[in-house]
Amino acid sequence: MASRSEVSATVTEEETTDTPASQKREARLRQFRELHFKRNEARKLNHQEVVEEDKRLKLPSNWEAKKARLEWELTEDQKKKECADRGEDYDRVKLLEITADDAERWERKKKKKNPDTGFAGYAEAQFRQYQRLTKQIRPDLEGYERQREECGEDFYPTSNSLIHGTHVPTKEGIDRMVEDVEKQIEKRAKYSRRRAYNDDADIDYINERNAKFNKKAERFYGKYTAEIKQNLERGTAV
Repeated sequence: MASRSEVSATVTEEETTDTPASQKREARLRQFRELHFKRNEARKLNHQEVVEEDKRLKLPSNWEAKKARLEWELTEDQKKKECADRGEDYDRVKLLEITADDAERWERKKKKKNPDTGFAGYAEAQFRQYQRLTKQIRPDLEGYERQREECGEDFYPTSNSLIHGTHVPTKEGIDRMVEDVEKQIEKRAKYSRRRAYNDDADIDYINERNAKFNKKAERFYGKYTAEIKQNLERGTAV
């Protein structure tokens, strides 16, 4: 019969052998629970990202620009209210925040912008033509000084001066004028709208001039000659 000391020693050895195995098992279970928790978190985040991406795809293409514009307008309204509460002029406060470099850059961009928005009237077209021609002027300062010396006091004419009509332009000036006129003619030729040619239309002309005449005649007399033309085409005309 085993003594009490031998039994206690055996139980102690079994506990020491079972403890590492149970610890490993607990560690593995804890690791599995952590992995399961992480997997659920990843699934939840992926689902949220899919939902957000679907919302972004359904938004219009200019949504980001529109959103930035709305945020800027809200900020501007808030600044205007703050300036009104302080009794300040918002435009002056805004100008104080603009640096010299920004102002110069905006001015250059404004000058580069093309103000030509198309034909809006003869007065606007004439003004744009005047602006274009004046920008091309390259003054001849030497000729100016020479002409002023030759004319003397008559260079600044009054009502009693007879210098009007006596000026003869130089050959270089005439050449520049001819060149500019030729450029204008060439530019107008490019703007001529060519009518589309209809392949199914009847050919009742011998050249372009005759085609225009026939169209004009058809416009005025077509309804009166339609029946005669049909009879001639069918061969039933008397």
